Amino acid sequence: MSQLVELADDPGALARRLRRPLPFPPNAPVRRGTAFHGWLERRFAGDRLLDLDDLPGSADADGPDADADDGDLAALREAFEASPWAGRTPHEIEVPFSTDVDGITVRGRMDAVFADADGGWTVVDWKTGAVPDADRMRALSVQLAAYRLAWSGLSGAPLEKVRAAFHYVRPGRTVHPVDLLDAEGLRGLLRGVPTGEAPSGGEPSGE
Repeated sequence: MSQLVELADDPGALARRLRRPLPFPPNAPVRRGTAFHGWLERRFAGDRLLDLDDLPGSADADGPDADADDGDLAALREAFEASPWAGRTPHEIEVPFSTDVDGITVRGRMDAVFADADGGWTVVDWKTGAVPDADRMRALSVQLAAYRLAWSGLSGAPLEKVRAAFHYVRPGRTVHPVDLLDAEGLRGLLRGVPTGEAPSGGEPSGE
């Protein structure tokens, strides 16, 4: 999914990286994002049936919170609990999807999907970094466009009934980008991928 954003932001750089892939070293923002997403998943799943993996002693000592700074993670938790999303229960969390767009497989995982009072849906992607500028937001919005199309396909809901947003946890700001690409718009974007290269999957951003 990060490759799809990179395609919208800098197709030349993506083409070069696809031809000569390099490993992405772990970094503090990724660890912070992973730890927060893990906590949030456990928080939302708290009222579900107990799974065997939840039994005492089943967790690994080096789980998702192990490399995160306790103070930083605590600040993110506090900020989330002060947000409007803290009082809502998602319909689904961590929803994997795989969809074909113009012959290219696009894979990803939606952080949370909420059922809205008007019968529609809102797909939310949690971000632990800073709110980007307008130019960067336009590229990032491709991610939400793919999520929106994926949930429409999974749920059977008309595309116009599916909304998508980023929630930037630390500043407590939810951003609903306008004019998200539809299926035809994504097809046009993906046609910019060099022949034989396909942006499927990608490195976790955590941000």
